[in-house]
Amino acid sequence: MATEKVDEATASQLQAATPKRLTRRQLIIRRFFRNKSAVFGLILFAVIVIVALFGNSFNQWHYTSIDPGQYLKAPDVTHWFGTNKQGRDVFAMTVEGLRKSIIIGLAVAFIQTSIAAIVGSTAAYFGGWVDKVETWFIDLLLVIPSFLIIAIISQRLSGETSSTLMFIVLLAAFGWMMTARVVRSLTMSLKGLDYVTAAKYMSVPSWTIIMRHILPNISSLLIIDFTLGVVSAVLSETSLSYFGFGVKEPQVSLGSLIAAGQPSALTYSWLFVPPALVLVALLASINFIGDGLRDALDPSSQSGGKA
Repeated sequence: MATEKVDEATASQLQAATPKRLTRRQLIIRRFFRNKSAVFGLILFAVIVIVALFGNSFNQWHYTSIDPGQYLKAPDVTHWFGTNKQGRDVFAMTVEGLRKSIIIGLAVAFIQTSIAAIVGSTAAYFGGWVDKVETWFIDLLLVIPSFLIIAIISQRLSGETSSTLMFIVLLAAFGWMMTARVVRSLTMSLKGLDYVTAAKYMSVPSWTIIMRHILPNISSLLIIDFTLGVVSAVLSETSLSYFGFGVKEPQVSLGSLIAAGQPSALTYSWLFVPPALVLVALLASINFIGDGLRDALDPSSQSGGKA
C-alpha cells in the first residue's frame, strides 16, 4: 500500500511538472499578446472603432447639420473640432468619415481576400483549362489601369445613393489578383501532400477538400493579406476621395475631409489636422496588428517570444 501511495504521488508530481500542451490557436494568441506593439495596435484600433460607432452619440450635431452664423469657428465647447465654411461640425464629419473609411476598408479587404482565396486555390487544384482561364483572367486584370477605371465609373455615379457600395465593389474587383497568384502557388505545393491525396481516394468532393484541407493551411497568409488589404483599401479610398473621385457629397470620408481642409491647413488648421491624425492613427493601428499577426503566425519569428 505504501508503495502504491508513493507511485501515485510521484505520478501526480510528474503530471503537475509536465507543461500543458497548447493548441496552435493558443500558441498564436499567446505570441500575439506578447508583442507589445501588436497589443497597442489592437487597443488603439478598438478605441477608434468605438469612436466611429458611438462618437456622435455624445455630440449634438449631425454631420450634415449647419449651425447658422458659426462659419469657420475654432474649436470650443459647442463644436469640439470647430466648424467649416458651411457651418458644419468638423467633429461630426470626422467621426462619419472615419466610420465610412472603416466600412470601406473592412468590406473591400474581406471581398478581395475571399475572391483571391477561391480563384487561386481552384486554379491550382483543378489545373488544366480551369488554371489557364483563371490565370489568363488574372493577367488581363493586372494590365488594366484600375485607378482610371474606378475614377471614371465613380465620377459617373456622382450623387447616386449607391455610390459607396459601388465604390466598395470597384476597389475589391481590382485588388485581389496578386494575392490569388500567391494562393495558387501555395495550393500547388499543398495539393500533392498525403492528406489531400487520401481525401481524393476517399471520394471527398473537391470543394470540400479546398475549403477544409487546403485553405485552412494557408490561413496565415489570408489573415495577413486581409489586414494589409484594409490598409490598402483605406489608402485607395482616401486617395480617390482626395482627388474628387471617391465618396460624394453629402457623404464624407477621411479622404474628402483632408482634401477639403488641405488648402486651409495653415490658416484654419482644425479643418485639416483632425481627419489627418485620425487617418494616421487608423492606418498605424492596423499595421501594428498586421505585424503582430505575421510574427505570431511565423514560428521562426522571435518578436512574440518563446511559446
